[in-house]
Amino acid sequence: MNKLVIAIDGPSGCGKSTIGKAVARRLDYLYIDSGAVYRAVGLKALNTGVPLEDGAAVGGIARDVTIQLLGDPDHLRVLLDGQDVTTEIRAPEASRASSVVATIQEVREAVVEKLREMSRESGVVMDGRDIGTKVFPDAQVKLFLDASLEVRAQRRCAEERERGRRVSVEAVRGELEERDRRDREREATPLVKAPDATFIDTSELALDAVVERVLEIVRSRS
Repeated sequence: MNKLVIAIDGPSGCGKSTIGKAVARRLDYLYIDSGAVYRAVGLKALNTGVPLEDGAAVGGIARDVTIQLLGDPDHLRVLLDGQDVTTEIRAPEASRASSVVATIQEVREAVVEKLREMSRESGVVMDGRDIGTKVFPDAQVKLFLDASLEVRAQRRCAEERERGRRVSVEAVRGELEERDRRDREREATPLVKAPDATFIDTSELALDAVVERVLEIVRSRS
């Protein structure tokens, strides 16, 4: 099978990461979680006391910081300037910071370059919110996943509880609504479906069914 670029976009909680990891595992491809890169930039801003709304300063962080994604899809580690921050970037404050810095044009431009650099050596599965529209507009396979807000809130709540955090579905739903608004209304590459992307609603589909559907699409393009 030819080494392809598989771009997966969609809102928070639609299953992008879970499906992306499963597809990468089946194809023996590199898996890249673009959201982890934005989280790392947000964490760096928090740790250095840079105001999240200062676009120029946060953009400078995004350009200068060294971010590495190591390991296989099931054991992905995130290194920020050589320090393992895999756990720290999933904390609520880092999540909120990432959603703010991701709206900044300077940050998105810097992160796009980092993501492209990470993907030069092999077939890749990358998920995010502008992978098929901005990062890899010429990707051979483009997917746009979505699910109902209620389903996404339930999924995200379950993930947070697995990490030991006590959260309510109502609180998570409110956070997702706010994240959706930021993603869709930002000026810098808003969340939209690429015209040539295949749409998949994951609300009522089991993981295996979505993965098999994606692999069918990949085989048809290889």
